Amino acid sequence: MPINSTADRTAGRTALTDGELSWQETALCAQTGPELFFPEPGSSTREAKFLCGICEGREACLEYALTHDERFGVWGGLSEQERYALKRGRADRR
Repeated sequence: MPINSTADRTAGRTALTDGELSWQETALCAQTGPELFFPEPGSSTREAKFLCGICEGREACLEYALTHDERFGVWGGLSEQERYALKRGRADRR
């Protein structure tokens, strides 16, 4: 899930390049409120995952979240627990 404003997404992340964040310009979540991608505990993530599934930036978003250890919300179509399991699986294959 991209952060909606340029100032927000670059705050505290001086090492980010324009190419690393270019997927955020066309991401479907940028046209939706953040509450869909950061639901209250126990709330459904179905709608967020649906939007991620049809978004062209999904893979870049997921890789960004994994690389930057995003611990909250739906990123690239995966929840926090799903990203953790994916990272663990990648580590086990090394």
